[in-house]
Amino acid sequence: MSRPAILPFPLIALLRWCGFVLILMPAPLAAEVTSTVSFELNPPTFDHHVMPVLSKAGCNLGTCHGNFRGKGDFRLSLRGQDPQADYLALTSELGGRRINRQQPAHSLMLMKPAADVPHVGGQRFTPHDLEYQILKQWIAQGMPAPQSDVPTVVELQASPERQEILDPDDGVQLTTIATFSDGSRHNVSALTTFETTNFLCEVDQHGYVQRLGFGETIVIARYINQQVPIRLAFLPSPDSNTTEPSSRQVRNYIDQHVFAKLDRLRVPFAGECDDRTFLRRVYVDVLGRLPTVEEARSFLEDPDAEKRMALIDRLLQQDEFADHWALKWSDLLRNEEKLLDAKGVDLFYQWIRHSIQQGKPLNQFVHELVASRGSTYDSPAANYYRSLRDPLERGETTAQLFLGVRLQCAKCHNHPFDVWTQDDYYSWAALFARVDYEIVENNRKDKFDKHEFQGEQIVVVKEEGEVQNVRTGQDARPQYLSQQATTDVSDQSDRLLQLADWLTSDNNPAFAKVQVNRIWYQLMGQGLVDPVDDFRITNPASHPELLMELTDDFIRHRFDLRHLVRTILNSAAYQSAPFSFEPTELQSENYAGTVARRLTAEQLLDAQCDVLGADTIFAGFDADEVHRAIRLPGVNRVRLREAKQTSDDRFLRTFGKPERLIACECERSDETTLSQAFLLISGNGLQERLESPTNRLHQWRKADKTDDQIIEQFYWTALQRSPSSAEIAACKKLLDGSLRPDDAWQDIAWAVLNSKEFLFRQ
Repeated sequence: MSRPAILPFPLIALLRWCGFVLILMPAPLAAEVTSTVSFELNPPTFDHHVMPVLSKAGCNLGTCHGNFRGKGDFRLSLRGQDPQADYLALTSELGGRRINRQQPAHSLMLMKPAADVPHVGGQRFTPHDLEYQILKQWIAQGMPAPQSDVPTVVELQASPERQEILDPDDGVQLTTIATFSDGSRHNVSALTTFETTNFLCEVDQHGYVQRLGFGETIVIARYINQQVPIRLAFLPSPDSNTTEPSSRQVRNYIDQHVFAKLDRLRVPFAGECDDRTFLRRVYVDVLGRLPTVEEARSFLEDPDAEKRMALIDRLLQQDEFADHWALKWSDLLRNEEKLLDAKGVDLFYQWIRHSIQQGKPLNQFVHELVASRGSTYDSPAANYYRSLRDPLERGETTAQLFLGVRLQCAKCHNHPFDVWTQDDYYSWAALFARVDYEIVENNRKDKFDKHEFQGEQIVVVKEEGEVQNVRTGQDARPQYLSQQATTDVSDQSDRLLQLADWLTSDNNPAFAKVQVNRIWYQLMGQGLVDPVDDFRITNPASHPELLMELTDDFIRHRFDLRHLVRTILNSAAYQSAPFSFEPTELQSENYAGTVARRLTAEQLLDAQCDVLGADTIFAGFDADEVHRAIRLPGVNRVRLREAKQTSDDRFLRTFGKPERLIACECERSDETTLSQAFLLISGNGLQERLESPTNRLHQWRKADKTDDQIIEQFYWTALQRSPSSAEIAACKKLLDGSLRPDDAWQDIAWAVLNSKEFLFRQ
């Protein structure tokens, strides 16, 4: 649909200027919206009209006048968070030179954005636009100041909230309705700021969204202090490039939600993967390793129709499940030796692993972390606070890990993309103000590194200690990070215990939702909310109903990690076939199939060693201490200055093992790089394993196995399948033409271990 010849807004609104008609409304909404004096231009208010104009024109963005310095020495609050300060900036002696009370049209405040005089920010509106007329009339009426008794905006609603637009239609008109504290509702579309989150569309000043490409997008509508997301999908015509949907089976409620959205978006499901793909995938995702030859043959030869479900149940009971998930939590909890000493790292890791192995509910696990105190040796959970040295860092990390809130922006100003204010930031940090440390010993080796600790510490909770709110200069009152929290934090009780109780309560779905999303991400490759620890109204879930049902299910089953993993693994969405082509974002983000992912650093190194029958070697560990990368407690056992890293240490770093310097999934990299290619092609570690006289190939040859038997066994060990006739022919051709059989076998093994089939989880 092309842009309508008669715009929904505008000319009529301008002709009826005195009545201040903001926008012509669709009939269904018009009857619900009232008009009051506060929304007539008699005169326009600073709060409801001038501030939205400054936002819509982009004047108070961080790239313009909304930053600390302010362009041209003219500073506004970021995104209009402080109307009083903005009013003073506009009308004070310094800002006053931008205002011409006698001739409003000659005010720099109008002439610059209208491009009547040079303006670095370019033209923001014209004299015929509503924004210009609002500012002009506000100046002419004497620039009335913000009023404390005017109604505030308590809710913003958008129409449509969600819509699919089919080609040849190529656009949609957005409408926004604001609800005020006095109960009145007004159409504020003309003063709403609309922002896109990708390049699939553009939005004009009237709220009309124009398609630029096919796919799903989010448009953020913002009016004063309220924001709301609008999910739009621009889809090709049903008659173009249609694909017959693959057969599919709804295995549980996950599939009901996933398939319903795929149907709505007219995206076909790729079907379910074959048994071999499922086998390899589920072993990697649940245990972090490849199946053995015996495990693979047993599963693939089993005729039972329910064998996938039975395999999932068996894997969840194996010890390696705890190894795999302990590694993930060690990443998030920053279990590394730059901040913890070697003994602390080992004890913390063992506590994490034991908690997972014994099936400790995830809310209890987090409760023990947040409320922890005592010796970092005797009470390993206290190591959580050992790496978080001040209340602000404790608050930011706890909010991000357990509530999915990236609170850092609110340290200096109200969060520009979320509901959290600067006061919220310091009130939340105040909960952690009384944590302190007693240093039993510190045998640090670098006298210039004040952050290094080598020895026992005791985490204590003092009876006094506060955090100062830098905005007010006063002590911040401790408060939970929730808009719904009604329980006050008692100053007479232990703040950490109160926080742990509130955070992990059944009545706090925000905590459960974040943990569900993180587990979904680990298994599916992408969170329902992405990034996984960035929950905010302007970053909505791709499948909100599914996320809510998973959360309710998780809470009902007492925060049982294995139950949630089992539910996801048994879904057809998890068991979907890999894409045989480069999928579109619409396909990959809605789980129409499985996107291939490179094995993680630890998985890949362990897989190489398992296939070749070799052990890993890490600096600082004896040969009998650690045989698998997945079981490394920390990052590096020793510092680089103390011992030279081994080739396996370098392998893990090159393939993305995080340094554990931040509490974020994003620190682990699964990107493919040129350094990784070089390491696989000519790295010392793989070459040493290939040449080792004790590897599997040498052992099989010593056992007088035939070439055909060795080739068959090696393919089953590495790829869980028999080689094809072409692969057998290529291997035998290489062996027959080689004067050095050892080199030929190394070449065969090298080729298989560098194949995409081996390196990627399908």
